[in-house]
Order: sequence, then C-alpha cells, then structure tokens
Amino acid sequence: MARRYWVIGGEYEGPDFRALVPGTETMAGPFDCERNARDEWTRLSRCPEKSRIATLRYAIAAEPLH
Repeated sequence: MARRYWVIGGEYEGPDFRALVPGTETMAGPFDCERNARDEWTRLSRCPEKSRIATLRYAIAAEPLH
C-alpha cells in the first residue's frame, strides 16, 4: 500500500503536550518517502533558534493512499 508522510507539531503549552501554542502549529509535506519526512523532522527538531525549547515536539504521520 502506498503512503504519504507528513511532519506535524509545534511548541506546546506545557510538558503534558496536550495543546499547541497558537501560531506555532507546523505541518510539512506531503513527502513520498519516510526518509524525506524524517529529514524534515530532523531539520525542524534541531532548528538552532528553537532547539532549547523543551516543549517543542514534532511527529511523522503516515497517510495510506487508496
């Protein structure tokens, strides 16, 4: 089954990671392969301006294509 990949996340309001800080939401993609999505995840997660923010979190989501 073919899939598309998305990188989603941003800065969360607290360490429970339940709610995003408004305006920090990020959605990147779609990516045709997981490796490209992982490269983008790494770029976003290790961004020098934000890497010290403890409540910054991104995830890779896979979307099945029919």
